[in-house]
Amino acid sequence: MQRPETKARARALQILYAWELTGEPSIETVVARISRIYGSAPEGYDRGADLAARAAAGRAEYDRRIADAAEHWRLSRVAAVERNILRLALAELDEGLTPPKVVIAEAIKLAHWFAGSKAPAFVNGVLDAVARELGVL
Repeated sequence: MQRPETKARARALQILYAWELTGEPSIETVVARISRIYGSAPEGYDRGADLAARAAAGRAEYDRRIADAAEHWRLSRVAAVERNILRLALAELDEGLTPPKVVIAEAIKLAHWFAGSKAPAFVNGVLDAVARELGVL
């Protein structure tokens, strides 16, 4: 059984992925579309939607940090899932409510679940570099 926080992060990733692939409408629009598909928003959706909204709002800054930390990778070459996992983690690091090591571990878990076999190491490397640059590790 997954912890509620982990489920919220997974929902946030799904919302952010849908947001990016549908032309970046408001997060509220994406959540409303998902609610129509499933009949209603699942319990606990608020935290996931909040994380996704934070990541979307800070996208320009987060993308800059990701590009700086992802040595030898252009941001356009980073797959959408990994890019959004990184954005979510950076939003959560900026929020400052969750210990950085937990944020990174949860991002790696999302990469294991939703991305390719090399994604967890990539996500770990980028987040470690960003967290060290921010002085939180």
